Amino acid sequence: MIPRPGQRLSSERTGNRMDGAGYRTGVLGALVLLIAAGVGGASAVPGSVRGASEPPAGLTGQFLVATDELTDPRFVRTVVYVIHHDAGGAMGLIVNRPMGETSVADLLGGLGLDGKGVNGEILIHYGGPVEPAQGFVLHTTDYAIEGTQVVKDGIAVTSQPEILRAIGTGTGPRKSLFALGYAGWSSGQLEGEIKAGAWVVVPADEALVFDEQYEKKWERAMARRTINL
Repeated sequence: MIPRPGQRLSSERTGNRMDGAGYRTGVLGALVLLIAAGVGGASAVPGSVRGASEPPAGLTGQFLVATDELTDPRFVRTVVYVIHHDAGGAMGLIVNRPMGETSVADLLGGLGLDGKGVNGEILIHYGGPVEPAQGFVLHTTDYAIEGTQVVKDGIAVTSQPEILRAIGTGTGPRKSLFALGYAGWSSGQLEGEIKAGAWVVVPADEALVFDEQYEKKWERAMARRTINL
């Protein structure tokens, strides 16, 4: 799996830079530590994420939106895009917690890969508390390599570092979001949290997954909930 970033992987390839240097400092230091430690990765998304030929199950391809009942600081007001859900458990990526950015070339260099001809920066997102050294790219399905997993409705996930070079050379997906770590639930755990009122489930789409107005994502996602009278 990818342990870190390349060109800004949020929204359009040439999207706006993230405002505020405060986000960058601690995150980039952490990335340096990951690189120094030689953190590598597997060649596929952890768990049993379904391939392009298999239909999504359960809540796959939908948003989990944290309610005010969820006070765990790791998930307060988060929006999680579910990339896999079945009877065995669930896995998702938080899409509204940007942390900082770095250059694609530096990222590739830290991975021991050639950064020649690579341009741009990548925005790093907090994807969740599980395996924080592993990287994932949510992206549009106009890009695919071996191991790319189509999730639903034109959105896919890739965890091989080749996608970073593609993004840095302008041959990557039209829209993308890079995340470190993920959120995971064992069998029945997520269902229990939803029943307890910690999460609401709402429809997800490309526009909101890759929207760069991060501070508004939670409100926009929450507005999609259906109120049963």
